[in-house]
Amino acid sequence: MESHCKKAAGQYLSILMCVAMPVCGYAHDSTETAGDILVVALPAAAYGATFYLDDREGRMQFYKSFAAVLLVTQGLKVTIKEERPDGSDNQSFPSGHASTAFQSASFVRKRYGWQYGVPAYVVASYIGYSRIDAEKHYLGDVVAGAAIGIVGAELLTTPMGTVTVTPVITQHEIRITVATSF
Repeated sequence: MESHCKKAAGQYLSILMCVAMPVCGYAHDSTETAGDILVVALPAAAYGATFYLDDREGRMQFYKSFAAVLLVTQGLKVTIKEERPDGSDNQSFPSGHASTAFQSASFVRKRYGWQYGVPAYVVASYIGYSRIDAEKHYLGDVVAGAAIGIVGAELLTTPMGTVTVTPVITQHEIRITVATSF
């Protein structure tokens, strides 16, 4: 069951990434536009995978980590008030695009595995790059946003199909309990 679900997740995410990645080609002269489109496509792909796999537990974990990352990111923006490199406003630190992108990539990686996380991290990295290239963020803003996204997903996401092995030792017996969750 677990390998079937992971295979299905991979197929779903691969299709969405194939659809999303050409956006970069169409917007070669507008990296910012490509990043703005992909920052919606990546979380949509991660969230959509929970429906495709009927992964209710994963969906709740996505909600929680997405909301936590959004609250931390916006709280820091309001508190720190760092001016953007282009001078457009004082919402530079941390990068909301990076925190959203890396939360989604980290959710995919932790919930469904590295084979699906790596392409998601590539897209998230491009999104971060697009913010620096567009002079909306400094490198430190993007790194901080990425760290917030990764930590939020790491803390609030569990792998799909987790296997737990627990040794039980009493006076009269020694046994091992193996449990899995789907």
